[in-house]
Amino acid sequence: MLDINIPGCKSLKVEKIVFDLNGTLACDGELIAGVKEGINRLAEEFELYVLTADTLGNAENLLKDLNVELVIIEGNDGSKFKADFVEKLGRKRVIAVGNGNNDAQMLKNAELGIAVIGPEGTARGALMGAELISREINDVFDLISNPERIRATLRK
Repeated sequence: MLDINIPGCKSLKVEKIVFDLNGTLACDGELIAGVKEGINRLAEEFELYVLTADTLGNAENLLKDLNVELVIIEGNDGSKFKADFVEKLGRKRVIAVGNGNNDAQMLKNAELGIAVIGPEGTARGALMGAELISREINDVFDLISNPERIRATLRK
């Protein structure tokens, strides 16, 4: 669990992290280097979820060695599905991490939304929906593991 007070901003008491898959944890159908270790490290303290439309049909195989719950997006509106999923988990207890337009509302709804600038780039909507922007996914793992970095960045 992440329990941190951010001066002039808010207090975070987060138990769950929701990740987008493609563009965030994976690129071109392969996990980004360091993701397996980073995810399994966070899984010791958080409930982890990975949301994906599974466009490439390999999500289950890709995540088989990770301590996450895989959630396949239902329907044609991935943006709404992701945003609703965060709400159902209890948005005040959730960090959301993504890079795409369909992540924007999920990032905005979560108590802490983190946009990732990875090898696929990042949609403007995701940047606008996030409170924190990270240059790549391994930096996100380090931010969450070292919450003083979050406090330093978000304090007013």
